[in-house]
Amino acid sequence: MHGPFLMLRWIEARPELQPPSQRTHSGGPWRLGVVVSGKVHKRAVQRNRLRRLLHRHLLTHEIPPRGEPLWLLLSLKPGAAERDPADLLGECDQLLQRAGLSP
Repeated sequence: MHGPFLMLRWIEARPELQPPSQRTHSGGPWRLGVVVSGKVHKRAVQRNRLRRLLHRHLLTHEIPPRGEPLWLLLSLKPGAAERDPADLLGECDQLLQRAGLSP
């Protein structure tokens, strides 16, 4: 799923791809990665701020459990650093709704 400044991808969890030490860890119904490349902003401080903003937002977001656990990947596109944080969070919510991962 693509938005103007975010891209959401997901797959069903494949525990065989995890390190052996993490395979027995019973996590929740999903795992999350947030990617902010150097194209989004030159400074690591700003990239980390954006990553934390979205990660915190998604950790508090209720994603209804499905049959299999999911792995989610949220990538920011160039220009996202200039957006208002509320706009990014709104776009994130819209992507989750379009993907059927939000009530």
